[in-house]
Amino acid sequence: MKLLDRMRQQKLLSTTLMLFTLSLGIVIGTLVNTGVNAARAQNIAPDATPLVIPAAIETGNEFSKLAKKISPSVVNITADYMPKRQTTTRNRVRPANPDDQEGNGTDDGSGELFRKFFGGQAPGLVMPQDDSKREQSGTGFIVDKNGYIVTNKHVVSDERGNPVDHIKVKVHGDDSEYRAKLIGFDRETDVAVLKIDTHHPLLPVPLANSDGVQVGDWAVAIGSPFGLQETVTAGIVSAMNRANIGDGQFQRFIQTDAAINPGNSGGPLLNIRGEVIGINTMIATRSGGYEGIGFALPVNMVVRVYNDIIHDGHVTRGSIGVSWDPIVKPETLKAWGFDHGVILRDVHKDGPADKAGVKAEDIIIGMNGKPVKDGDDLMSRVADMPVGTPAVLTIDRDGKKMDFKLVVQDRLKVFADDPRVAGENNLTTSNSDVGKPEVSKLVQFGIQVRALSDEEKAQTTEKHGMLVTRVEPGSFASDIGMQDRDIITSIDRQPVNSTEDIKKVQGKLKPGDPVAFRVIRSAGATRGRQSATSVTQSLFLSGTLPE
Repeated sequence: MKLLDRMRQQKLLSTTLMLFTLSLGIVIGTLVNTGVNAARAQNIAPDATPLVIPAAIETGNEFSKLAKKISPSVVNITADYMPKRQTTTRNRVRPANPDDQEGNGTDDGSGELFRKFFGGQAPGLVMPQDDSKREQSGTGFIVDKNGYIVTNKHVVSDERGNPVDHIKVKVHGDDSEYRAKLIGFDRETDVAVLKIDTHHPLLPVPLANSDGVQVGDWAVAIGSPFGLQETVTAGIVSAMNRANIGDGQFQRFIQTDAAINPGNSGGPLLNIRGEVIGINTMIATRSGGYEGIGFALPVNMVVRVYNDIIHDGHVTRGSIGVSWDPIVKPETLKAWGFDHGVILRDVHKDGPADKAGVKAEDIIIGMNGKPVKDGDDLMSRVADMPVGTPAVLTIDRDGKKMDFKLVVQDRLKVFADDPRVAGENNLTTSNSDVGKPEVSKLVQFGIQVRALSDEEKAQTTEKHGMLVTRVEPGSFASDIGMQDRDIITSIDRQPVNSTEDIKKVQGKLKPGDPVAFRVIRSAGATRGRQSATSVTQSLFLSGTLPE
């Protein structure tokens, strides 16, 4: 036994020694191999020093400070609408506007050069006949902590210039999407005012006095070009008082070379102090994109328009009821002995000037004792005069100076029969229901339903529900993703088995309430050996009823 035990011990010792030797060999081999590989790696670039990422340090400059300060006040706007049917393409003829200088009455092709730049559609180009929903986007900026926003009218208008069906706003640092109410707009300056309710104060932008802007000043644009939110670009003020560019006769633009692209419409143009000096409105381009020339409406004009809209719902401008031809050469006046003045082409019937005795071809050389330089000077001075203000026109008629007393009237009333002026210029006179729809319409879901067949009931576990036969385009149901042939089984956890059930739920809802639908939707069919089986899925579709 002792011999046997000794043999076992020797065997165990030999095995242990062998395992130790093998392990030691593996360790040595690994170390040698690692060293060889390291040497090989080092030999690839033996004189290279590994790079080191330094500690993060914010360099900081006036532009980065400005961006951080203003970005929370700049919003992204999306709008959608169902287009009205229209199939023709026509050449636009531009008749002379009253109180204005509209050229020789024909389109000179400038529509291809000057574009309002969320879409770049040239004037006179009519959208093709199409029943699909159109979507567009732009920018705006907060001017009041209670949710008032300024943007361009064309951002929230369809291709015909009418208000869109829905407007949604996204605020910096907030994942929510807010429905916006259109408070009012001004066609002449392409300015619109929106309001959103976030249930908390917002940060308004600081405003500058645009009369202090000079050519060569820094200019910074912030917006959502091509949907890329919070994009900041910089340039300088290239020129001031650019006129005869847009469709609006009261527009006098700041020109800038700050990069502006589709989606920047309605965004702020800022000075180096982060104060708004203008609202980005259009660009000059032959390609449809940025080419170094952008235009912003001066903020002083924006303020005047905004204040009128929040007070009256529209902009009130003075008028004396006259029109003139802006292309009259200076030599014409000089030949008649004047170096300033306005030769009247037409006097509107029953307008202030007509009642005072002013006639066509009279030359207005002064107003209230001050010379009138030209048509632009006359227009701006009269437009800024409060309605009811008395005025005295100094006129030359056949070489005789004459004074005519009149009272300035509301331009919309003076030209009430002219659709170019009164047609859709304000919400209170022509579109009073926009932004204030009836409550009965607001709580409608925008669906048509019918009872389920036995086969359709079999698709639901509850064996009840209502089949959606039509979802109205642009409706609340469409917005939340409801589709034709969906089966509504419940609304806000209330079972639905008839139209009366749906009406009962509607009767308890009001604008601004959240609503959740449970629907059964067919996901196709799977085919087995004997028959095809319909595959369904249960979904929750929810949203907030528009206000």
